[in-house]
Amino acid sequence: MDIPARRAASAEPPPVGIGLRQPHYREWAERRPALGFVEVHSENFFAEGGAALAVLEGVRAHHAVSLHGVGLALGSAAGLDGWHLERLARLVERVQPARVSDHACFARAPLAARGADAGLVHAADLLPIAFTPAQLDILCENVQRVQERLARPLLVENLAAYLSFGAPDALDEAAFFAALVRRTGCALLLDVNNLVVNALNAQRDGHGVASPVHAACAFVDALPAGSVGEIHLAGHRDTGGLVIDDHGSRVGDAVWQVYGHAIARFGPLPSLVEWDTDLPPLDVLLDEAATAARWQAAFAPTERAA
Repeated sequence: MDIPARRAASAEPPPVGIGLRQPHYREWAERRPALGFVEVHSENFFAEGGAALAVLEGVRAHHAVSLHGVGLALGSAAGLDGWHLERLARLVERVQPARVSDHACFARAPLAARGADAGLVHAADLLPIAFTPAQLDILCENVQRVQERLARPLLVENLAAYLSFGAPDALDEAAFFAALVRRTGCALLLDVNNLVVNALNAQRDGHGVASPVHAACAFVDALPAGSVGEIHLAGHRDTGGLVIDDHGSRVGDAVWQVYGHAIARFGPLPSLVEWDTDLPPLDVLLDEAATAARWQAAFAPTERAA
């Protein structure tokens, strides 16, 4: 896809980064690429000491780091895992990251039919939540607890979800996230690939989505100005039936279009290219990051949205 002509820059551009994964550790240390930041999965660095943490501390000496979690399960009615939160808090204190984020999902639930004292099970997955007032209360309470422990705002990411609950009192998803931001003071980690994946699947299910790009852009437009703190970009896979958010390819044209719309709506924002499966050479990731920087330059408004 051709990138629109660059607009005149009105300020220092925000950082663009990539996810740093283990196969690239050695090359990263040797090259130290010029990037705004790198993202790592928080849980990979919970151990005290060890080689992984030493790598992260070496990266942090030269780059800003964003900690992106997959295990807090912020939407769980069973509450948060105190051990997990404490390990995250220690890592935040040690690394002093630019941003800390996790997902609007649930994963923790009581063991069924085993009695009140049977304990909890963790699904080890990002399971979707219902966008109901009751679920909003749960999510707000858990987000507030994390923010109080970390003494900083949290970024909460929207999911690619492959089922919905169809609750009669469900809110529109964008309205749900707007209420979360308003009530907790958190910000959103807006994953525009997830928006496109959800819209593509809704179109195939016959849910009245004429254009996945327009549907994703409408979601962006429904969010309040100033509510987004970071943007994620990634590739997805079309199985012929379901479209999967697999983070295993270059960012697609539809996702770039929605990204440009989000930048025009919110102004330039820290943006990250995710790639977690079929990991390519580091230069491919750096090329994707450079493309994101060009889209930011092309779509950034001359004056930030009010």
